[in-house]
Amino acid sequence: MLLKYIPTNGNSEQFETSLLGKARKPTVVVEPKKGLFQLELQAVWEYRELLYFLIWRDVKVRYKQTVIGAAWAILQPVMTMVLFTLIFGKLAKIPSDGLPYSLFAFTALLPWNYFSQAISRSGASLVSAANLISKVYFPRLLVPVSAATAPLVDFAIAFVVLVGMMRWYGIAPSWAMLAVPLFLLMALFAALAVGLWLSALNVRYRDVGHAIPFLIQFWKFASPVAYPVSLVPEKWRLLYSLNPMAGVIEGFRWALLGKEIPEFGVMAVSALVVLAMFIGGLIYFSRVEQTFADVV
Repeated sequence: MLLKYIPTNGNSEQFETSLLGKARKPTVVVEPKKGLFQLELQAVWEYRELLYFLIWRDVKVRYKQTVIGAAWAILQPVMTMVLFTLIFGKLAKIPSDGLPYSLFAFTALLPWNYFSQAISRSGASLVSAANLISKVYFPRLLVPVSAATAPLVDFAIAFVVLVGMMRWYGIAPSWAMLAVPLFLLMALFAALAVGLWLSALNVRYRDVGHAIPFLIQFWKFASPVAYPVSLVPEKWRLLYSLNPMAGVIEGFRWALLGKEIPEFGVMAVSALVVLAMFIGGLIYFSRVEQTFADVV
């Protein structure tokens, strides 16, 4: 057994004891981070198995003691699609770029539902894991990352329904379908970027947790879920592309439904916004991470 003591005054005093002549074991020293941007990615990699179990726990908890289980991943977007089709497609007569409105809406609802669930879960993840954070050391970054990744299971289940709808309407996939993982990755980083900010802020300011549902609702109607980007005036397109989900949703419709390729400027601006939000979220999260156990 090895005991190591490092005093706070910076001295190099060390005390080592060996019991019963056993081989000494290495000592793990947890120290506060220094500098502006230190994420300890090596520690995150070393705890990758914990990340897997956190994701699996989130999936199991979501459907535990439910009657229809994972069918909720299909029922939610399908019912929303039916509602959108009746209100926006039939009553409001919103155009769908020549596509069946139900398919037009469902293709957008898949990435949006993933994005909204990832934000909702990751934003409240640190507070929900308060008992774990205050008792055990591990990279805190794993908590929002696992919460933002778990909804991919729901996305995969609902994607099967989308493929069936495409066959029903006679829309054959093209080579552009290979770009779907790229747009999904963009949605993942966008959700994680927002989740890092919200989860860290929610630890200190619990008002953030109450504001998350409102933020998601507002963001939904600010994204081209129920309407095409073509309805946005040309002069506002660049400003509209600051919403990263605009690029993701239009990318899904192009890759799966054969719509005209999205404007490069819109996609580039959306990608840059996601990158800036993600880097900023990582920096802020790393700066306040050491206070989580005391505040949460």
